[in-house]
Amino acid sequence: RRIRPIFREVRKKRQQIDSETTEVFGGMRVVRAFGRQKSESVRFMGENHMMIRLELFVWMLSRSIELIWELLLPLASVVLLYYGGLQVLDGTISLGDLTMFLVYLAMLLEPMAVLATSVTQFQNNLSGFDRVLDLLAEPREMADREGARKLKKGEVEGRISLEGVGFAYPGTDRMVLRDIDLEVEPGETIALVGRSGSGKTTLCNLIARFYDPTRGVVRLDGEPLPEIDVESYRRTLGIVEQEVFLFDGTIAENISYGDRSASLGRIIQAAEAANAAEFIDRLPDGYDTFIGERGVRLSGGQRQRLAIARAVLADPRIFILDEATSNLDSESERLIQQSLGNLLHGRTSFVIAHRLSTIRHADRILVLADGAIAEIGAHDDLMASDGPYRDMVELQRLGSDDGP
Repeated sequence: RRIRPIFREVRKKRQQIDSETTEVFGGMRVVRAFGRQKSESVRFMGENHMMIRLELFVWMLSRSIELIWELLLPLASVVLLYYGGLQVLDGTISLGDLTMFLVYLAMLLEPMAVLATSVTQFQNNLSGFDRVLDLLAEPREMADREGARKLKKGEVEGRISLEGVGFAYPGTDRMVLRDIDLEVEPGETIALVGRSGSGKTTLCNLIARFYDPTRGVVRLDGEPLPEIDVESYRRTLGIVEQEVFLFDGTIAENISYGDRSASLGRIIQAAEAANAAEFIDRLPDGYDTFIGERGVRLSGGQRQRLAIARAVLADPRIFILDEATSNLDSESERLIQQSLGNLLHGRTSFVIAHRLSTIRHADRILVLADGAIAEIGAHDDLMASDGPYRDMVELQRLGSDDGP
């Protein structure tokens, strides 16, 4: 009862140290830029010192148990010899009887001593098993309702409906989105614009069903998303986020992540569509080049083009592009915009962009302000309405004109 909780605490502390160390190495440039090497080393040593103290404490407890049992066998033998010797002298028992009892005592206590000395390791293993049970007890993200229908490939039209949608992040009362009503036809491209914090990314997260709305309902082809198997639904999505995540593997493995059966020809086509083939061909090993953890060996623009190629290869019915061209230079952005124009054709698409010049050809532009729809319409209509969209366009145009 005393050892097992301490082992659990040691494991939690080790997990915390490993997590923080991984984070520091991942942000090594920031650490160096601000000269925080010494303070990070001091923090690491301090936390390790606390963990070592815990380990020493639990070691002392376990050794105490082992010492008790190691002393019990000789003490019991001494007591038996003393008492049995007196019985032999009195003639109550024979010397053979005393020897027999000594042998039986050793046969009884030695296995018990081995069992006692294994208590420490047993409790350590149990504490690890407790951590596994804690993980298994975590509620599943977006658990499917009983009887949720699995989507079949090719049956999705791509009509997305949001009816009275409101959302507040778990643990907060502030509504990030309020009373969103939107009907998106199959193949339509919707651009989402607004100030930072207006709810653009949150709205796309609800469409991707990373969250369920607090109020209202999101439908796919008229069916509520909770009634659809979440894994089969997400296989119809292609998502490119602003913060690109790549795996430690080859370029081909990262592009084909959504379809491991894809041939090299399809991988090359996806790379060409994302304007990534040019820089890949210049690499020493081409599509077999290892890019390192999180794509560290590539530039930001190259990582983003690989993410676009990965989404293209998955051949989704619904596209979600969250600042997908934010890390690209003007020429690469222009080429990718041309490619995306063909790729998005016939697919339901949601595009988040801060550079408004990149979304003027969207079928409709949705302007969000404080979590609500401020206005919606085509670019020309919104420019003629003298509303918040026109103000944002003029502000960006003014900033561009005043720039170097």
